[in-house]
Amino acid sequence: MGHHGLPEERGLYPKMRARDQLEYFGVLRGLSHAQARGAAHDWLERLGLAGRGDARAEQLSQGNQQRVQLAAALVHEPDLLVLDEPFAGLDPIVCDLLTDVLHEQAPRGVPVLFSSHQLELVEHICESVAIIDHGRLVACGPVDELRASGAAPTLAELFRDLVTA
Repeated sequence: MGHHGLPEERGLYPKMRARDQLEYFGVLRGLSHAQARGAAHDWLERLGLAGRGDARAEQLSQGNQQRVQLAAALVHEPDLLVLDEPFAGLDPIVCDLLTDVLHEQAPRGVPVLFSSHQLELVEHICESVAIIDHGRLVACGPVDELRASGAAPTLAELFRDLVTA
């Protein structure tokens, strides 16, 4: 998910069509051209971009660029997903889409590891969590157990309890 010096297009090539972009990333990550074409088509459909495959990244709205970026991360069906603050700055609809997509990955046996400051979101999505404060691991384990052990109803409250203790 590097930026390639194009933060506003979020690692997408501004002049390249969305479909070609996804195909390119797929091939780059080991898919055959035919597989990459199929996967690009499937992800465009899945993310509500079926009609936008021929649009260049720079012609897409911010939300649709975010969708293409999400598709680019998933097009080659990775064995592991590591995402850095993936929800930061996402529009709410894309946020829900990403949540759904991440929920689909886990049953496929794909571990999804992501960092986030949005604890309500983490609580909603994650099975396990590690809470780090100033480089120190202050809590780690299944979300349910952490909540139970801290007698705090939410992770945000648990975090406050741990850090102020």
